[in-house]
Amino acid sequence: MDTTLMLPPQPDRRWTIAKQLGLSTAVVRFWGEEEWWTYDTLLQTANRFADHGLELDVVEDRPPMTKTVLGREGRDEEIETVKQLIRNMGRVGIDVYSWVWTENPVGVIRTSDSVPLRGDSRTTAYSHEQSERAPDYPVDITEDELWANLEYFLDEVVPVAEEAGVKLALHPDDPPVESVRGVPRLVNSVENVQRILDLHDSPNHGLNFCQGNFSAMGADVVDTIHRFGDRIHFVHFRDVEGTAEDFVETWHEEGQTDMLATMQAYQEIGFDGPIRPDHVPRMLGEEDRSGTMSGYTDMGRLFAVGYMKGLLEQGE
Repeated sequence: MDTTLMLPPQPDRRWTIAKQLGLSTAVVRFWGEEEWWTYDTLLQTANRFADHGLELDVVEDRPPMTKTVLGREGRDEEIETVKQLIRNMGRVGIDVYSWVWTENPVGVIRTSDSVPLRGDSRTTAYSHEQSERAPDYPVDITEDELWANLEYFLDEVVPVAEEAGVKLALHPDDPPVESVRGVPRLVNSVENVQRILDLHDSPNHGLNFCQGNFSAMGADVVDTIHRFGDRIHFVHFRDVEGTAEDFVETWHEEGQTDMLATMQAYQEIGFDGPIRPDHVPRMLGEEDRSGTMSGYTDMGRLFAVGYMKGLLEQGE
Protein backbone atom coordinates (compact mmCIF):
# COMPACT_ATOMS: atom_id res chain seq x y z
CA MET A 1 0.00 0.00 0.00
CA ASP A 2 1.03 3.55 -0.71
CA THR A 3 0.68 5.67 2.43
CA THR A 4 0.13 9.25 1.33
CA LEU A 5 -1.22 12.66 2.42
CA MET A 6 -3.61 15.21 0.98
CA LEU A 7 -1.60 18.34 0.19
CA PRO A 8 -2.26 21.75 -1.38
CA PRO A 9 -1.14 22.36 -4.98
CA GLN A 10 1.56 24.83 -3.93
CA PRO A 11 4.57 23.89 -1.75
CA ASP A 12 4.39 24.72 1.94
CA ARG A 13 5.49 23.21 5.25
CA ARG A 14 3.13 20.24 4.76
CA TRP A 15 5.08 19.17 1.70
CA THR A 16 8.28 19.15 3.76
CA ILE A 17 6.56 17.28 6.61
CA ALA A 18 5.41 14.63 4.11
CA LYS A 19 8.98 14.05 3.00
CA GLN A 20 10.21 13.94 6.60
CA LEU A 21 7.59 11.26 7.27
CA GLY A 22 9.15 9.16 4.53
CA LEU A 23 6.27 9.58 2.09
CA SER A 24 6.89 9.58 -1.65
CA THR A 25 3.43 10.35 -3.05
CA ALA A 26 0.71 12.95 -2.67
CA VAL A 27 -3.02 13.55 -3.05
CA VAL A 28 -3.99 17.04 -4.21
CA ARG A 29 -7.04 19.20 -3.60
CA PHE A 30 -7.18 22.60 -5.28
CA TRP A 31 -9.34 24.35 -2.67
CA GLY A 32 -11.34 26.58 -5.01
CA GLU A 33 -8.64 27.38 -7.56
CA GLU A 34 -10.30 28.28 -10.86
CA GLU A 35 -10.24 25.86 -13.81
CA TRP A 36 -7.64 23.63 -12.22
CA TRP A 37 -8.63 20.72 -14.51
CA THR A 38 -6.75 22.05 -17.55
CA TYR A 39 -3.80 20.08 -18.88
CA ASP A 40 -1.28 22.84 -18.14
CA THR A 41 -2.41 23.26 -14.53
CA LEU A 42 -2.40 19.51 -13.85
CA LEU A 43 0.99 19.07 -15.57
CA GLN A 44 2.59 21.94 -13.67
CA THR A 45 1.13 20.67 -10.40
CA ALA A 46 2.38 17.13 -11.00
CA ASN A 47 5.82 18.43 -11.95
CA ARG A 48 5.89 20.69 -8.90
CA PHE A 49 5.32 17.64 -6.70
CA ALA A 50 7.90 15.63 -8.65
CA ASP A 51 10.50 18.36 -8.21
CA HIS A 52 9.88 18.05 -4.47
CA GLY A 53 10.31 14.26 -4.58
CA LEU A 54 6.59 13.42 -4.47
CA GLU A 55 4.60 11.59 -7.13
CA LEU A 56 1.05 12.88 -7.57
CA ASP A 57 -1.23 9.83 -7.30
CA VAL A 58 -4.72 11.25 -6.76
CA VAL A 59 -6.83 14.27 -7.62
CA GLU A 60 -9.38 14.61 -4.82
CA ASP A 61 -11.53 17.49 -6.01
CA ARG A 62 -14.48 18.05 -8.30
CA PRO A 63 -15.35 20.53 -11.05
CA PRO A 64 -18.81 22.10 -10.71
CA MET A 65 -21.45 19.35 -11.00
CA THR A 66 -24.60 20.82 -9.46
CA LYS A 67 -26.52 20.69 -12.76
CA THR A 68 -25.26 17.16 -13.36
CA VAL A 69 -26.41 15.85 -9.99
CA LEU A 70 -29.79 17.56 -10.30
CA GLY A 71 -30.29 16.72 -13.99
CA ARG A 72 -30.67 20.37 -14.98
CA GLU A 73 -30.07 22.14 -18.26
CA GLY A 74 -26.34 22.61 -18.71
CA ARG A 75 -25.32 19.25 -17.27
CA ASP A 76 -23.76 18.11 -20.56
CA GLU A 77 -21.36 21.06 -20.43
CA GLU A 78 -20.43 20.15 -16.84
CA ILE A 79 -19.87 16.53 -17.83
CA GLU A 80 -17.62 17.65 -20.68
CA THR A 81 -15.46 19.42 -18.09
CA VAL A 82 -15.21 16.20 -16.05
CA LYS A 83 -14.23 14.32 -19.21
CA GLN A 84 -11.59 16.96 -19.90
CA LEU A 85 -10.24 16.48 -16.37
CA ILE A 86 -10.08 12.70 -16.76
CA ARG A 87 -8.39 12.87 -20.15
CA ASN A 88 -5.86 15.39 -18.87
CA MET A 89 -5.14 13.25 -15.83
CA GLY A 90 -4.41 10.35 -18.17
CA ARG A 91 -2.10 12.50 -20.28
CA VAL A 92 -0.21 13.70 -17.19
CA GLY A 93 -0.10 10.23 -15.58
CA ILE A 94 -2.27 10.82 -12.49
CA ASP A 95 -3.95 7.49 -11.79
CA VAL A 96 -6.94 8.11 -9.48
CA TYR A 97 -9.82 10.59 -9.52
CA SER A 98 -11.74 10.75 -6.23
CA TRP A 99 -15.23 12.22 -6.62
CA VAL A 100 -18.55 12.56 -4.80
CA TRP A 101 -22.19 12.37 -5.88
CA THR A 102 -23.83 15.08 -3.82
CA GLU A 103 -25.44 18.42 -4.48
CA ASN A 104 -22.97 21.11 -3.39
CA PRO A 105 -24.89 22.65 -0.46
CA VAL A 106 -25.27 19.19 1.05
CA GLY A 107 -21.72 17.87 1.14
CA VAL A 108 -19.84 16.89 4.29
CA ILE A 109 -21.85 18.11 7.27
CA ARG A 110 -20.83 18.27 10.91
CA THR A 111 -22.85 19.77 13.74
CA SER A 112 -19.85 20.25 16.06
CA ASP A 113 -16.14 20.85 15.53
CA SER A 114 -15.08 21.08 19.18
CA VAL A 115 -15.92 17.75 20.87
CA PRO A 116 -13.21 16.99 23.47
CA LEU A 117 -11.14 13.83 23.18
CA ARG A 118 -8.09 12.74 25.17
CA GLY A 119 -5.88 15.49 26.52
CA ASP A 120 -8.44 18.08 25.41
CA SER A 121 -7.80 17.44 21.73
CA ARG A 122 -10.85 18.42 19.67
CA THR A 123 -12.81 16.60 17.01
CA THR A 124 -15.96 16.78 14.91
CA ALA A 125 -19.34 15.14 15.38
CA TYR A 126 -22.65 14.82 13.60
CA SER A 127 -26.15 14.77 15.06
CA HIS A 128 -28.86 14.16 12.49
CA GLU A 129 -31.50 15.35 14.92
CA GLN A 130 -29.75 18.70 15.30
CA SER A 131 -29.04 19.01 11.59
CA GLU A 132 -32.65 18.37 10.63
CA ARG A 133 -33.90 21.28 12.72
CA ALA A 134 -32.67 23.54 9.92
CA PRO A 135 -34.97 24.47 7.03
CA ASP A 136 -34.87 22.19 4.02
CA TYR A 137 -32.53 23.16 1.22
CA PRO A 138 -34.35 24.65 -1.80
CA VAL A 139 -33.48 21.62 -3.93
CA ASP A 140 -36.26 19.74 -5.74
CA ILE A 141 -35.03 16.20 -6.53
CA THR A 142 -36.26 12.68 -5.83
CA GLU A 143 -34.21 9.59 -5.12
CA ASP A 144 -35.28 8.02 -8.42
CA GLU A 145 -34.18 11.12 -10.29
CA LEU A 146 -30.79 11.01 -8.54
CA TRP A 147 -30.34 7.39 -9.63
CA ALA A 148 -31.24 8.26 -13.23
CA ASN A 149 -28.87 11.25 -13.22
CA LEU A 150 -26.05 9.14 -11.77
CA GLU A 151 -26.50 6.47 -14.45
CA TYR A 152 -26.48 9.16 -17.15
CA PHE A 153 -23.24 10.58 -15.73
CA LEU A 154 -21.52 7.21 -15.48
CA ASP A 155 -22.56 6.25 -19.02
CA GLU A 156 -20.70 9.33 -20.19
CA VAL A 157 -17.55 9.26 -18.05
CA VAL A 158 -16.71 5.57 -17.46
CA PRO A 159 -15.74 4.95 -21.12
CA VAL A 160 -13.56 8.06 -20.99
CA ALA A 161 -11.84 6.82 -17.83
CA GLU A 162 -11.23 3.44 -19.47
CA GLU A 163 -9.69 5.10 -22.51
CA ALA A 164 -7.57 7.47 -20.40
CA GLY A 165 -6.42 4.76 -17.96
CA VAL A 166 -7.79 6.66 -14.96
CA LYS A 167 -9.51 4.97 -12.01
CA LEU A 168 -12.71 6.61 -10.76
CA ALA A 169 -12.97 6.41 -6.97
CA LEU A 170 -16.43 7.32 -5.64
CA HIS A 171 -16.51 8.55 -2.03
CA PRO A 172 -19.53 7.63 0.14
CA ASP A 173 -21.94 10.29 1.32
CA ASP A 174 -20.79 11.87 4.58
CA PRO A 175 -22.80 11.49 6.73
CA PRO A 176 -24.24 8.35 5.08
CA VAL A 177 -27.89 9.08 5.89
CA GLU A 178 -30.94 8.73 3.62
CA SER A 179 -31.39 12.48 3.21
CA VAL A 180 -30.07 15.77 4.56
CA ARG A 181 -32.43 18.72 4.98
CA GLY A 182 -34.85 17.44 2.37
CA VAL A 183 -32.24 16.30 -0.18
CA PRO A 184 -31.97 12.51 -0.73
CA ARG A 185 -28.64 10.69 -0.81
CA LEU A 186 -27.60 7.53 -2.63
CA VAL A 187 -24.09 6.52 -1.54
CA ASN A 188 -25.18 5.68 1.99
CA SER A 189 -25.25 1.88 2.30
CA VAL A 190 -23.28 -1.17 1.20
CA GLU A 191 -26.23 -2.25 -0.93
CA ASN A 192 -26.43 1.09 -2.73
CA VAL A 193 -22.68 1.12 -3.31
CA GLN A 194 -22.96 -2.32 -4.87
CA ARG A 195 -25.82 -1.11 -7.08
CA ILE A 196 -23.69 1.83 -8.23
CA LEU A 197 -20.75 -0.42 -9.07
CA ASP A 198 -23.10 -2.75 -10.97
CA LEU A 199 -24.17 0.13 -13.22
CA HIS A 200 -20.82 -0.27 -14.98
CA ASP A 201 -18.86 -3.47 -14.46
CA SER A 202 -15.59 -1.77 -15.26
CA PRO A 203 -12.25 -1.99 -13.47
CA ASN A 204 -12.01 1.80 -13.87
CA HIS A 205 -15.25 2.41 -11.94
CA GLY A 206 -14.58 1.88 -8.26
CA LEU A 207 -14.42 3.35 -4.79
CA ASN A 208 -12.70 5.71 -2.48
CA PHE A 209 -13.21 3.38 0.48
CA CYS A 210 -13.73 5.81 3.36
CA GLN A 211 -13.65 3.55 6.41
CA GLY A 212 -15.36 6.03 8.72
CA ASN A 213 -18.42 6.18 6.50
CA PHE A 214 -18.73 2.41 6.15
CA SER A 215 -18.31 2.10 9.91
CA ALA A 216 -21.06 4.68 10.47
CA MET A 217 -23.30 2.73 8.06
CA GLY A 218 -23.08 -0.18 10.48
CA ALA A 219 -21.19 -2.32 7.98
CA ASP A 220 -18.63 -4.93 8.95
CA VAL A 221 -15.71 -2.96 7.54
CA VAL A 222 -13.38 -5.94 7.09
CA ASP A 223 -16.05 -7.98 5.29
CA THR A 224 -16.91 -4.99 3.12
CA ILE A 225 -13.27 -4.58 2.07
CA HIS A 226 -13.29 -8.19 0.93
CA ARG A 227 -16.65 -7.72 -0.80
CA PHE A 228 -15.50 -4.82 -2.97
CA GLY A 229 -11.98 -6.16 -3.49
CA ASP A 230 -10.30 -4.81 -6.60
CA ARG A 231 -12.96 -2.12 -7.04
CA ILE A 232 -11.27 -0.24 -4.17
CA HIS A 233 -8.94 2.30 -5.80
CA PHE A 234 -8.22 4.64 -2.87
CA VAL A 235 -8.67 4.50 0.91
CA HIS A 236 -9.50 7.11 3.54
CA PHE A 237 -8.23 5.62 6.78
CA ARG A 238 -10.31 6.95 9.67
CA ASP A 239 -12.86 5.83 12.25
CA VAL A 240 -15.89 6.96 14.23
CA GLU A 241 -17.84 6.03 17.31
CA GLY A 242 -21.58 5.82 16.73
CA THR A 243 -24.04 5.53 13.85
CA ALA A 244 -24.76 7.42 10.65
CA GLU A 245 -27.23 9.65 12.49
CA ASP A 246 -25.11 10.27 15.59
CA PHE A 247 -21.34 9.88 15.54
CA VAL A 248 -18.09 11.37 16.78
CA GLU A 249 -14.85 11.14 14.81
CA THR A 250 -12.13 9.49 16.86
CA TRP A 251 -8.41 9.10 17.17
CA HIS A 252 -7.49 6.37 14.72
CA GLU A 253 -6.93 3.68 17.36
CA GLU A 254 -9.91 4.57 19.57
CA GLY A 255 -12.90 4.03 17.27
CA GLN A 256 -15.24 1.08 16.79
CA THR A 257 -13.28 -0.59 13.97
CA ASP A 258 -10.44 -3.11 14.27
CA MET A 259 -7.92 -1.05 12.32
CA LEU A 260 -5.26 -3.75 12.20
CA ALA A 261 -7.80 -6.14 10.73
CA THR A 262 -8.64 -3.61 8.02
CA MET A 263 -4.98 -3.23 7.07
CA GLN A 264 -4.69 -6.99 6.87
CA ALA A 265 -7.82 -7.11 4.72
CA TYR A 266 -6.35 -4.64 2.23
CA GLN A 267 -3.26 -6.82 2.01
CA GLU A 268 -5.39 -9.94 1.53
CA ILE A 269 -7.28 -8.43 -1.43
CA GLY A 270 -4.00 -7.30 -2.98
CA PHE A 271 -4.69 -3.57 -2.64
CA ASP A 272 -1.58 -1.62 -3.59
CA GLY A 273 -3.08 1.83 -4.13
CA PRO A 274 -2.99 5.09 -2.19
CA ILE A 275 -4.21 5.20 1.41
CA ARG A 276 -4.27 8.37 3.48
CA PRO A 277 -5.34 9.39 6.98
CA ASP A 278 -8.51 11.44 7.13
CA HIS A 279 -10.27 13.69 9.64
CA VAL A 280 -7.79 13.84 12.49
CA PRO A 281 -8.39 15.62 15.83
CA ARG A 282 -7.04 19.12 16.40
CA MET A 283 -4.24 19.24 18.94
CA LEU A 284 -2.81 21.87 21.29
CA GLY A 285 -2.07 25.20 19.65
CA GLU A 286 -3.27 24.21 16.18
CA GLU A 287 -5.41 26.35 13.96
CA ASP A 288 -7.43 24.32 11.52
CA ARG A 289 -6.06 24.58 7.98
CA SER A 290 -9.20 23.23 6.29
CA GLY A 291 -10.96 26.57 6.78
CA THR A 292 -13.94 25.77 8.99
CA MET A 293 -13.62 22.47 10.84
CA SER A 294 -11.12 20.07 12.31
CA GLY A 295 -9.77 17.32 10.12
CA TYR A 296 -6.59 18.30 8.35
CA THR A 297 -4.32 19.78 10.99
CA ASP A 298 -0.71 18.65 11.01
CA MET A 299 0.02 16.98 14.33
CA GLY A 300 -2.91 14.57 14.18
CA ARG A 301 -1.83 13.54 10.71
CA LEU A 302 1.72 12.94 11.95
CA PHE A 303 0.31 10.57 14.55
CA ALA A 304 -1.94 8.89 11.99
CA VAL A 305 0.83 8.22 9.47
CA GLY A 306 3.04 6.67 12.15
CA TYR A 307 0.13 4.56 13.37
CA MET A 308 -0.65 3.40 9.83
CA LYS A 309 2.97 2.47 9.15
CA GLY A 310 3.07 0.48 12.38
CA LEU A 311 -0.11 -1.40 11.41
CA LEU A 312 1.30 -2.16 7.98
CA GLU A 313 4.48 -3.61 9.47
CA GLN A 314 2.53 -5.64 12.00
CA GLY A 315 0.14 -6.93 9.35
CA GLU A 316 2.88 -8.22 7.07
